[in-house]
Amino acid sequence: MPTKKYKPVSPGTRFRVGNAYAELTTDTPEKSLLEPIKKTGGRNNQGRRTQRQRGGGHKRRYRIIDFKRDKELMKAIVKTIEYDPNRTAYIALVEYEDGEKRYILAPNGLKVNDTIVSGLGASPDIGNTLYLSEIPLGAQIHAIEMQPGKGAALVRSAGVAATLMGREGKYAVVKLPSSEVRRILLTCKATIGNCSNPDHGLQVLGKAGRKRWLGRRPRVRGVAMNPVDHPMGGGEGRQSGGHPRSRNNIMAKGQKTRDVNKQSSKLIINRRKKKTR
Repeated sequence: MPTKKYKPVSPGTRFRVGNAYAELTTDTPEKSLLEPIKKTGGRNNQGRRTQRQRGGGHKRRYRIIDFKRDKELMKAIVKTIEYDPNRTAYIALVEYEDGEKRYILAPNGLKVNDTIVSGLGASPDIGNTLYLSEIPLGAQIHAIEMQPGKGAALVRSAGVAATLMGREGKYAVVKLPSSEVRRILLTCKATIGNCSNPDHGLQVLGKAGRKRWLGRRPRVRGVAMNPVDHPMGGGEGRQSGGHPRSRNNIMAKGQKTRDVNKQSSKLIINRRKKKTR
């Protein structure tokens, strides 16, 4: 996916690096697969703000995505590759042999008029969905189920892919993009290939207004607040603010917040590696 650098005709375009959207084939979504989205502005059902820096943004409609891929051994033809405002990866509109249309997460390299299929006995080609028991070792996969039949939950964002490392009894050993290695039941499904839009992280918004269009409000640093507002606030001059922590006093940069008694911990072989600067 190519990106494009804008000419500095305004302060907002001086540093902007945008998406060329070369892979997209249409800008008109399938009406039968759209649903309205009610915005919350970060408020819960009591009207209290539970998530900061949320609000505004352009109006969106939700695209109903088929994460289950449960029409087994029925071929589908790719009709379009489309933009989805609700996720970083692209989506593909496919039409099955019985005439039903569905949206799926588009793998990188999937093109219009390609044929995809899912289920037992499907070939390990890009866009096909197979059970982990049938996928070749070392294959790049995405849209992985965590519970059989519940639908894809892992590896769904732009450009990411997991690797099938091996099989142990009734489990597959999968290395996730975070470098975590974990076991997943062989009866779960996954899709062959990398997720589309791999250069998503190279974009530069260019101005604060583009962030507002995405529904993000300004973020104030904790050290710039008063002591009553943040654990790192207050002090004369520019104080260091102590150990970095959140507004709720949860330490950052090292403190583990995962429940030590969580049931799925026994399925994790290697935890994700810390990022090094």
